[in-house]
Formats: sequence, C-alpha cells, structure tokens
Amino acid sequence: MNQIATHPALKSSKLREGFLMLWRDKFAFLSALLLLGVVAMAILGPSILPDEALKMNLRGRNLPPFEWENGWLYILGADNLGRSLLARLIIGSRYTMMIAGTAVMASLILGTVLGLIAGYREGWVGTIILRGADILMSFPSLLLALIVLFVLSPQVSNVILVLALSRVPVYLRTCRAEVLEIRERQFVKAARVLGASHARIVFLHILPNVVPTLMTLATLEFAAVMLAESSLSFLGLGVQAPAVTWGLMVADGRSYLATAWWLSFWPGVAISLTAISANLLANWIRTATDPAQRWRLEARNAK
Repeated sequence: MNQIATHPALKSSKLREGFLMLWRDKFAFLSALLLLGVVAMAILGPSILPDEALKMNLRGRNLPPFEWENGWLYILGADNLGRSLLARLIIGSRYTMMIAGTAVMASLILGTVLGLIAGYREGWVGTIILRGADILMSFPSLLLALIVLFVLSPQVSNVILVLALSRVPVYLRTCRAEVLEIRERQFVKAARVLGASHARIVFLHILPNVVPTLMTLATLEFAAVMLAESSLSFLGLGVQAPAVTWGLMVADGRSYLATAWWLSFWPGVAISLTAISANLLANWIRTATDPAQRWRLEARNAK
C-alpha cells in the first residue's frame, strides 16, 4: 500500500525535475513552447479558420504586411490571389506537422523493430536486414523521393510513405549499434542465465536503454523530414493545392520575390524556426537522458 501511495508522488517529482531542467535551459524551453504553439495551431487552426486560407480577394493581391486597416488576418499580408498569409500559415501547419510527425513515427517504429532484430539476432536474418538498409541508403533520400513521387501521384499518403521509408535506415543502424553494446552488459547476461525469454530480454532490458537515444534522434529527424517535405513541395512533387503546406507557400511565392518578398519570407521563417527549435530540443533531450551529461542541467538547478 505504501508503494502504491508513493508512486504518484514519485512520478510527480520526476515531472517537476524534468520541467526544472527544461526551464533552466532557456533555449530549449523557448523551443518547446514554440513547438507546442505550432502543434496547437495545427490542431485548432482548421476549426478556428475553416475557410479563410482559401478565401480570395483579388483587390488585395500581394497585399504588403502590417496593413492594419485590412484586419488582423492580413497582418502578414496576402498572396497573389488575395488570400491571407496568416491564415494559410496556420492551416499549412496542419499538413506540415502531420506529414513530418507521421513519417517520423512510422520510420521510428519500423527502424527500431528491425534494429532490435538485427542487433540481437546473429546470422542470416541480421545480414539480410543490414544489406537491405545498405541498398536503401545507397540512394540519396531526396532523389529517391523525387523518383517515387514522380512515378506515383504526389498525394499526402505517398509523401508520408516515401519520407518514412527513406529514414528507416537511420533508426535501424542506430538501434542496432546500441543493442550490440547493451546485450553484452552484465544485467542482460544475468537475465539470460536466469532463464528469461528472448522477448523479455529485448523488451524489458534492452529496449528501455535504447529509447532515450532513439527519442533524441527522432526529434532531430523531425526537423530533417519537415525540411525534406518542404523541398518536395517546393519542387512541385509534394502536397498539391488546394491543400496548403509551408513548402508549397514558399514555392508559390518564388515568382514574386522581387516585388512581394513576404509571400515566401513568412513560410520560410516558420520552417526555419520550427527546424531550429526541434534541433535545440533534441540537444536538451540528449543531455537530460545521458547520465554522463545530465549533471550539467542538475548543476544549474542547484543554483
């Protein structure tokens, strides 16, 4: 009963400790706030502004930013069809975050499973998995995505599939390298001697020690996948209109850079800030989950 009673308090203490470490790292804290804001915007934006991103006003074509008399929706200006750039940024965050998040989760799960198998099992199974990863990595990921999307239709599902498959080898190789090292530790050997099954050893003893590294990698990969999706949309092989993504907004504004720079500037700023925030948060996660580096954040908390 005492253990059950103290468990919520222990969990609350760990959450408080994690929040304090995040608070002490101001860059990581601001990055987390920005990412939470983008996620909230992606979730709530379509219900708050359902039609504003597609509403055209030809009299307001290429309206410059900070024209307050046109209303708050046009604070960032309008595009070549008079559509609010702010509304399009909010609606575009939905597709950008959905594609990047889904692709990262799919590649993380598949790469982790294959990495666990390749690292724990020796023989032809692990060899086949590694050779498949080598073949996939021999093609540049963006070039592979361009080829596949050129053959297939550039739909949201195809974009997610291509981006997820192209990033699987990153998680596979990282997970395999961690498993090869962890499986030789004494606690794994002790579990094996005590008769623990292979599934128990992998999922209860090895996987929890691999998760922190994979979470850091996934945060970094989120920025990379988002930039890849923006590049595909910029090249015309990503999400197609009337859907809106930040990369597609940059592509739509490239013809007006000399006369209406804000068409590409604001979505470019959104992409850059989100990618930078993801990288800063990944650096914090790496430090917070590494026992050899965690003392840096704990020392800050002690001050």
